[in-house]
Amino acid sequence: MKPAVLASAARRDLADAIRWVAMDNPAAARALRDAVAVAASRIGEHPGIGTVRLHLARDRIRFLVLRGFPYIVVHAADKVPPRILRILHGARDLPDVLRDLDA
Repeated sequence: MKPAVLASAARRDLADAIRWVAMDNPAAARALRDAVAVAASRIGEHPGIGTVRLHLARDRIRFLVLRGFPYIVVHAADKVPPRILRILHGARDLPDVLRDLDA
């Protein structure tokens, strides 16, 4: 199965997160990049993984906590291949950030 693809906003989110983490810990930044790759593979194999959060997005959008990191992978489970829309720090104001979510 093909891994999930990253939308341009998700690629920007990931690049920003990696730069931020790398300022203090380059090894952790590499691990973050690798964890996103693993999550993309998992989502590609099982598009329905993750939690539905109807207060944030429609039911076809899933939220998957990134293992080992305080980041949430937001993906469209109904796309083929699945599409990672955003990669957001869990402390962000998710309702505000996701207000104009374009899937």
